[in-house]
Formats: sequence, C-alpha cells, structure tokens
Amino acid sequence: MYRFISETLSRYFKKSSLFRVLFNLSPMYRRSTGRIKWVSEDLLLVHIEIPLSYKNKNFVGTIFGGSLFSATDPIFMIQLIFILGDDYVVWDKSSTVNFKRPANEKAYAKFKFTADEIEKIKADVELNNEITISKPLFITNKEQNVFVQLEKQIYISTKKYYNEKKQKRQSNRLFT
Repeated sequence: MYRFISETLSRYFKKSSLFRVLFNLSPMYRRSTGRIKWVSEDLLLVHIEIPLSYKNKNFVGTIFGGSLFSATDPIFMIQLIFILGDDYVVWDKSSTVNFKRPANEKAYAKFKFTADEIEKIKADVELNNEITISKPLFITNKEQNVFVQLEKQIYISTKKYYNEKKQKRQSNRLFT
C-alpha cells in the first residue's frame, strides 16, 4: 500500500517530500512519537526529532526506550529502498541498542549515507549478490550529548538473487 501511494504521488511531488510526509502520516511511525523533520533531495540525509511528551514519558519522566528505538528503527531500511530502487531487496537484520543516559528532553537523530557508500553497496552487491552492512546511529539532545547509541545491521541483495534464494528454500521444504 505504502509503495503504491508513494509511486503514484511521486509523479507530482519530490521523493524527499513524499518520504517525510508519508512517513509522518503512517500509523506505524506516528505511534513511535518520532517525526521526520527534514530529508535531503537525494535522500542521503534524514533528520528526525523525538519530543518528550505524555505519549512517550515513562514511569520516571524520561522518554521511554521503546519510543526512542521505534522512532529510529525503520529509517535506514526505507531510506536505502528509496535510494537503491526496485532492483534491490533491503531488510533490517538486527539492532544493538546501548542506552547511555536518560532522555529527559527532546531527542534528535541524523541518518546519513554518502554517495561513496551507496556506490560501494552497489558494487559489493554486484560482486557478492548479497551483503550485510553495519550503520551506527546516535540519538542525542541539541548539544549532541548521546542518549542512545545504536548499531543497525542491514541486509541488501539484488531482487533477482533474493527471489532465486527464496524459491530454492521453498522447494527444499517441499522435498524434506
């Protein structure tokens, strides 16, 4: 559904605007209490904000850790899906979350890829059919004091290889 809406509206609006607006409107992201505030035109940089509010305040008055994580969880994956296009499959594999200090004020995160990283991803996938990359992420306050340090593992493959691999797994299940 989201892909169809995005593809339809991309005829009339910039992808960066659609990324921000559709993400912020989607129920799965709205519940995280995070908001995408800015997206570069090339989609390589995304800024989010997580306010401290009654919706995410925990028992001790700070931002609930689950809200901090869920506001950041899907961004890198969707960002890569938009950047790489339809010839690739992108999945979140795992995340490591290290809480450094309580988030007792508005929190921020920046999701960044460089053009060189994207070219390396494409080259590595071309060479190996599938790769897993690791991306660090920091959730901070305005002064860059770190609340949470995350490490995201992201799987990337060509769509062709992924579908062949999926078919092979399915046919192996039939014969076992």
